[in-house]
Amino acid sequence: MLSLWLVWAGVGPAGAAGRLPLTIATAGGIRAFSVELAKTPPELDRGLMYRRSLPAGRGMLFDFGSVQPVTMWMKNTYVALDMLFIGTDGRVRRIAANTRPLSTALIPGGDGVRYVLEVRAGTARKLGIAPGDRVSHPAIPRGQ
Repeated sequence: MLSLWLVWAGVGPAGAAGRLPLTIATAGGIRAFSVELAKTPPELDRGLMYRRSLPAGRGMLFDFGSVQPVTMWMKNTYVALDMLFIGTDGRVRRIAANTRPLSTALIPGGDGVRYVLEVRAGTARKLGIAPGDRVSHPAIPRGQ
């Protein structure tokens, strides 16, 4: 029973709270984050809902498993976010900046999206993250 509780609490092979390193190569340099990975249906559905804070340098990477139409929303999400829509090649395709907390408005990802990275609102502008930048993470295969 203890091992099940540890997995539920987020402690597992990925490290503290299930976070892994993610980097983004921008025109201004490499930007580093520590992110949780959401890839199962329950993880993809819940995302960052119900959290009251998100520290700088942290986030969540959603892996939808294949390229598909991806639409996000902010229902039950209390923290304003930047959403980076990413293709299978690891390139940022679109950024939805400063999303509105608790909104049920749909946020379209555009074409060619497999991944979405959610970080604290204002992060993309502050760090100079732009469409075309390259995202690296263990869940994103190299060379695609």
